[in-house]
Formats: sequence, C-alpha cells, structure tokens
Amino acid sequence: MGRGGKFKKNRGGGRGGGRGAGANGERAPHRPYQTFPEVPKENEKFERYYKGMLNLPEEEQAEFWAALRRELPNSFRFCGSKGHALEVRKLLQKRYIPEITRITHDGILVEAPKEVPWYPDSLAWWMTTPKNVVRKFPPFSKFQKFLVSETSVGNISRQEVVSMIPPLLMDLKPGMTVLDLCAAPGSKSAQLLEMVHRGEEARIRQVVRAITSDANGADKTEVEQEDEAARLEADPSDDGRATGMLIANDADYKRSHMLIHQLKRLSSPNMIVTNHDATMYPPIRIPNPEDPYKPKYLKFDRILADVPCSGDGTLRKNANLWKDWTPGNALGLHITQVRILVRALQMLKPGGRVVYSTCSMNPMENESVVAAAIDRCGGPDKIEIIDCRDQLPLLKRKPGLKKWQIMDKSGRVWNTWKEVEEYTKSGGEKGGPAVAPSRIAKTMFPIEEGSDCYDLPLDRCMRVYAHQQDTGGFFITALHKKAEFKAKPEEVEKKETVKKPVAATNGAANGSSGATDAVETIGAAAAKRGLEEEQVEEPEVKKRRVSQDDTASPLEDAAAASEPEFAPIPDAVETVPEAKAEEVETPAESDTPMADADATETPAETPKPETTSTDTPKPGQHEKKKKQQGPYEEPFKFLSAENPVIQNVTEFYKISDRFPRDRYMVRNAMGEPAKSIYYTSALVRDILTLNEGRGVKFVHGGVKMFVKQDSPSAEVCCWRIQSEGMPILHGYVGEDRVVVLRKKETLKKLLIEMFPKIANGEWARLDEIGERVRDLGLGCCVLRIEPEGDDEYFNETMALPLWKSFHSLNLMLPKEDRSAMLLRIYNDTTPLVNMGIRKDEKKEEQQPVVATEAEAVVEAAEAKGEDTVMGEDTSETKEGGAAPKEDEKVPVENEAPVA
Repeated sequence: MGRGGKFKKNRGGGRGGGRGAGANGERAPHRPYQTFPEVPKENEKFERYYKGMLNLPEEEQAEFWAALRRELPNSFRFCGSKGHALEVRKLLQKRYIPEITRITHDGILVEAPKEVPWYPDSLAWWMTTPKNVVRKFPPFSKFQKFLVSETSVGNISRQEVVSMIPPLLMDLKPGMTVLDLCAAPGSKSAQLLEMVHRGEEARIRQVVRAITSDANGADKTEVEQEDEAARLEADPSDDGRATGMLIANDADYKRSHMLIHQLKRLSSPNMIVTNHDATMYPPIRIPNPEDPYKPKYLKFDRILADVPCSGDGTLRKNANLWKDWTPGNALGLHITQVRILVRALQMLKPGGRVVYSTCSMNPMENESVVAAAIDRCGGPDKIEIIDCRDQLPLLKRKPGLKKWQIMDKSGRVWNTWKEVEEYTKSGGEKGGPAVAPSRIAKTMFPIEEGSDCYDLPLDRCMRVYAHQQDTGGFFITALHKKAEFKAKPEEVEKKETVKKPVAATNGAANGSSGATDAVETIGAAAAKRGLEEEQVEEPEVKKRRVSQDDTASPLEDAAAASEPEFAPIPDAVETVPEAKAEEVETPAESDTPMADADATETPAETPKPETTSTDTPKPGQHEKKKKQQGPYEEPFKFLSAENPVIQNVTEFYKISDRFPRDRYMVRNAMGEPAKSIYYTSALVRDILTLNEGRGVKFVHGGVKMFVKQDSPSAEVCCWRIQSEGMPILHGYVGEDRVVVLRKKETLKKLLIEMFPKIANGEWARLDEIGERVRDLGLGCCVLRIEPEGDDEYFNETMALPLWKSFHSLNLMLPKEDRSAMLLRIYNDTTPLVNMGIRKDEKKEEQQPVVATEAEAVVEAAEAKGEDTVMGEDTSETKEGGAAPKEDEKVPVENEAPVA
C-alpha cells in the first residue's frame, strides 16, 4: 500500500489534509512556519582549542571565526555523462541566470548563482541568495522548480562544495577499479562512478562507426576535441564499454539502500554495493586465469576513505554543533579512523592511491591518523604522501599541520605523549593512583623524534577553512603505495591499574572494569554523529549505529590463502561503524563518562585462521560456504547465453552479436527469469559469481535491463526494455524495433499525452512517426530521438522505451522524467493528460480530463477500483501513465493505467 493508504478515498483528509484541500475542495490556508530559538554560536572549549592550534595569521583569525558563524551557501553539481551535464548546465546559464540578474532587493541587485571556480568544466555551482528572496521573486521560483525537477531525475546533486574535492584528487582513469569504503549517502560515489564511465559514449560511437563503415572526417574531429578518456585506446578491450568498476560500501544496511537510490540514477552495470564494517572489509576473490584452483584477490587501483568524523568543519550548516561540541567527539574516533585507513592501504595495489578525507578540522582525526597509519604500514618507504598543490590550482587551501596539541574531555590541553606519561606516573593533580586521561592514545600526538616517520611531509596534506572561499571546513590527503607491506599489529596501551589481560574477555559487555579501561585507553568507543547529505527533497539522516553483523568470517579465507596484510583487531576494542559528519544534522549526546560506558558494545571476536584452506577446492569438491549474516539478500544468479528467455529477447529485438549475452543476471534462488533481468559488466559478473556464499554481503549490482510484461499474443516478447537499461542496449537493437523521431513537437505530444491513440487513423497526429508506429509490430521498441534543426534546447540524441498496443502507445518514462524533460526542452509545466481517464469519463461522475502528474495515475486506478501506489522510491522506475514498478506490468490495449 502506497502513501496515503486508507486515506485514498478522501485525499483531502489524513496526514494534515493531503494536498492541502479544504472541505469544499479549496486549498487550505498555509500553516505558519514554526520557529526555533537560534543556537548561540559560542563554545569556550572549541574556540580555545582551535585559536591556539591552527596557526592562522592574525589578520585571518577574525575572518575565520566570522565565516564559521555565517550560514553556508547552497551548492549543487550537474551529474551524469559529461555531454548531458553540459546540456543541463546550459539551461541554467542561458534561461535562468539572465532573469535572476535583473532582480533587485532593497535597492541592490541580487547575486545570481555562480560557478565554483576550481571544479572542472564549470559543473559545480553555488549561490548566496537568502531564502526569503528566493521565496519572494518569481524568477527564483522558476529556478527552484528547475533545481527540484532535475534533482528528482538525477541530473543535479545537492552537495556541499568541499565534499566534491576528494574524488577530484583520485586521478581515476578508465579501466580502473575503485572502492569507496564509507560511501553512504553516495554523492562522492556518484562522482567516482561518473569517472569510471568517462569517455564511454564517445568510445562506443567510434566502435559503432567502425562497424557500420560510417566514419568520416567530422566525426574524427569531434573525437579529437574530447579528452583522452574518449579515445578508444583508453579502454579498448570491451568494444569501448567501460571495464572499470566501483564498489560502494557502507556499514549500515538501511543506508546502503539509500546509496543504491543515489547510484541507480547513473544506470551503471559497473557498480556493486556492499554492506561491511570498513575496518574489517573482506577480501574479494577474482578469477585467476593462470591457476583456477589458486585463489586470487582483488587489489584496487584507487580507494576513497571518507571516514566517520566529529564533523566540526560543518558548523556552518549544523549550528547545534556549537553547543554539542566536546573534545571527546574526536577522541573516540581516532582509533577507528586509523584502522579504516590501514585496511584501505592493505587492499590497494602497489602504485595505487588512497584519498583520506574528513569534514573535521581536528588534527587527531587528520594528520595524526595519516601519520599513525603510515607508521603501521611500513613507514615512508612503503607509503608516500602525494603533493597535490598542482591539482585544482584555483582551490584555496592551507598545508597540513606538523605540530598540534590534544585536548582531553575535561578541556586540558596536552602537548606530547611524554606529558601524559609523566602525569600518570605522578598520580595526577591529587597524587592519587596512576590514571591516564581517558581515551587519549599515543598515536594522537605528533610522531616523536627518532621514529622513521618523524619527518613525514605532513604539510602536503590539504586543509580547507571556511573563510578562504566561503565553504565548510575539510581535510584531504592523497597517499601513494610504493610496495606491499606487512602491517604492524595495533598497539594496545595498558594502564598500570589494569591487572586483567586486555584481550581476555569482552568485559565491556559483562561489566569488567579492566576491559572497559582498556577500551577507554585506546579510544575505541565513540558517540557517533548523525549524518545528512544535502538534498532538495526529503533528507535522509544517518543514525548512530554499531555494526555487530560484520564478523570477520571472510578473513578466514584471507588467512587460508596467505594474504599477508590483514592485521587482526584486539578483542577488547569496539569497532565503531561508519558515519560521516560532513553531513551532521543533530549531534549525539555529549561525551560523559556515563555515556561512554553505555556506548561501549561487545566487540567482534577476532577470527582464528584455519589450518586447511577452504579456498582451494579440488575438482569435484564443493567449496565450503559461509553463513550469511544480516538481512537476507536474494542471490545473484547469472543466466547462460543459451537460456530460452535470453534467446527469445535477442531474437525479438534483433540484438547485435557484438552485445554480450553472458552477463545477464536474476535475483532469485532458482536462477530463472521471473520478474526482472539485470545486466552487469564482466568483472562485476566474475566477482558476484566467485564470492557467492563466502560471507561477502552484496546488496546490489548491475542494471535492470528487462522487466516481464503481459503480452497481447505469443508472438510478442513479454520482456520489455527497462528505461535504466536503454542507454546501454539501444545501440545494439535491430532497426526492426526502432522508431526514429526528429521533430520537437512530436516528442512533446508523447510527453504530455499518456496512451495517445493510434487506431482509426489517429496515428496521423503523430507526424513523422505515425506511419512507422502504425506498421510496427506490437510490444516494446526503441524510440530513438535524433533532433533536426538548430534548436539549442533540442539537440541531444536520446533513446527511450516505447510500448505499442493494439490501439495506443505508451512512452515508458517515469512521471518525474516526463515533467523534467518538458521543463528542460520546452520550458513548459503543462500537466500530463491521461488518455485512459478521458476514455472513462462517461462512466465516472465528472472525472477530470486533465490530471496533474500525481493525480492522473491515482484517479485512473480508483476509477477501476484498484489500489494505488504513490510517492514510492523514484529509483524504482515507474514508467508512463501506468507508472509500473519493477515487478509490475505495463497496461496494454484498452486498459486504464494501473499504479
């Protein structure tokens, strides 16, 4: 049951009146906005700590603190393929900005949105206009509608400017494999996925031209004008298709599905979503052509570790941090951050790059983590800090710190670890028993002289402060792996008063004071921060959580296969889950000793390596499978090219032999097509197949290519092409199932009218495609849009799914896409016309002829006495007036649309 549920018969009631209708159908008056007292932007400990440590020049200090107290500008980024993103950007520059620049407020011209100067291709923008001005003036209202519309279909992403930086420092090239360890909600993952597919469209065009012998000088000139990624030699092994891959991971299962929602908009078969604790991310098995019985594990070319942090760089958009900030926020996260970075470096190829980032200004989460991880991973001989000063030259930044202090929970500042040791030995200020300051660890301090890492060039790290370019605060560093290493075991500092062995028991859960002290000493327990990525529509909030599902059973495979790098985590240490504080909305409770004890969870037990490998099964011997943990996920089962369904689909659509037939997949235990068929890249297929039953928690992979549909006859294929799979498949579909549309007005008719009639000569209304659709066989086909003329808003080639029944057509697009395309191409907000409703007018009492986007489907379904589903996840494609979900059917001849 969709939104509204039992209230569907009276849409004016329930949930505050539905769409705002009153008793007589009139719009109810707007309820006044609720105001809350403004949070005082002061915090004595916070200001004292950073004033004495950031080493800003005197003239910058006032600017820094003034910037932190101002609201953050709104920012957004144009997404998707580069060509399409540039087309959407052109709308902003030519249609909306000229209108906005003519607005005056209090006698002053309003500042229009402006491009972020350092972001490539001017695809990132921001605006400082106050919200009351945006609400007041119609041009801003049109612009806001444009933002909302394009965001709903995935062409625009609302994202904080500084959070766009880390992916840009990855130097990600075509064909590379990349891992985002702490990915949700997915804005940075989306940037990475765009880079994986960079240049793919141009490469495929070159291959198609070569096949059709249609290459000419103009085409070559076009290719030469594009960047290197667009050249076929950049990624030639799969007919120009991208062979790289992104694995996006998050420790929280629910947030991993929000991650899927964000990434599915990009329609990538080269993407996998997993659900694991980043500190214990399992090894991923891949094919070993040289010896199929010897296990081989994936090493990544690039890894992003945008780790959980205290988030004090986000003060400008999370004002509650001013009152909730305590030193304990960062103290409890340091150890977890080190573990995540060490694990990332272990999984990296020699020659690969890890980008580590936080939205915190605290050096114990930044420089100290980098130094501690390098020290554990073999020192500067194995890991090098990359100097990124020549990248993004227009981005203003400060170098990383080489000296810093640590503030404990009481507000006392410590300069060195030696001070802590002396204080402990002396018995503290009262001369009592030796007790070290809670949660402070040696690795939080600058590296001591005499260590191999003493002279690390930490000034190569990058710090971005709020006053430099009117942004939030951020820390980024890029690390280069020179060679493989054996990570040092994690040091567990023992207190003199602790008599029990640290790893003897999970005492935090059982009330053991010794184990609790050990946990506090190394700072593994932490009050996590809630997170929220900026969104135009309803935001999702990241909750505080601890993952107990992520037991390290996959590590047994690593041990059995002699993978050397994985350093075990001590039993008495809590594994703190991912949460990114660049998006902090409401911080967790203050760090008090009582809260610390309550937050301490039973740690995961360290797995012991087995003496016999389960990864090297002999011929005829079945591999031992690990027990699946956490919520159940349907298995990924790949179909043979000889599968009757695949053969039927290939024959009906006349799919070229150059399109792979061994990469189709279903999500059910039987391994037979039931509702949906997915498509993946070759590497994704191999990973999902080889790691089945090995404890790797795959949540999503591939693109939905076909959805089952009731067909009017046995000759009509019952598998329709899904809109998200159309960009991948359309170039390989035979001409028998292709309709070419060239006129702008013809497309407008198909967008506005749902189920336009073609029987009894009405096909003639469809201009240049009328005869073609009249003679076309029933079922799904490709509507290929090849614009004619020089209309600057109608010049982009597109392919859309079209369904033909006996008497009507159905352009199978989600309602959001229809409305967004009408606004983008025609600057038109005309409500959609549901022809199915028109047909039933005589049967229904005063049934409206023209329905709004949302009402059209509801009213048509209610006219037939059927249930409705409205407002569901837009990532689950609901196409045309029928708005079918992934497992629902598109209405055929004479049927009113069914939600």
